[in-house]
Amino acid sequence: MLVPVMLVIADIKGRACYMLNKKAIDNLFPSDRADQFFEALFGDASEGSYDISLEFQSQGENSLFFEFHLKQRPGKCLSCNLTYGLPEVFSRHPVINIKGIVSAINQSLNVNVRCSRWELGSTRNISRELHIIPLTIYLDKENPPVCP
Repeated sequence: MLVPVMLVIADIKGRACYMLNKKAIDNLFPSDRADQFFEALFGDASEGSYDISLEFQSQGENSLFFEFHLKQRPGKCLSCNLTYGLPEVFSRHPVINIKGIVSAINQSLNVNVRCSRWELGSTRNISRELHIIPLTIYLDKENPPVCP
């Protein structure tokens, strides 16, 4: 699947109010976040069986679709790991910090667009080496509240 190089979010009047590229996404969720996550869980980052990245997938009229990609580390077994309970863990874990990711996006938006809420979908097993957790961020362009 081709992923756009630049995401532009427009308000209800079509004015651009936020631009997001791969570098900005990497700043929202740096590549060392997986090591920090496993350090917090196990006390040793090398115990982790996968790397975690945040990937932008698409934009709907009032939503942004991202995915957390869980990629098997060399010599580890992703399919042996319990990834199906991770959406619940990710939604609350301070190292993954979804609320912080959404807050950073919200702070970058102009006053005409705000995140109204977000949700994580169920873990999808794409292959033995890749599992995905969908993240949807909903936007309010008319009466913008601030995302919780």
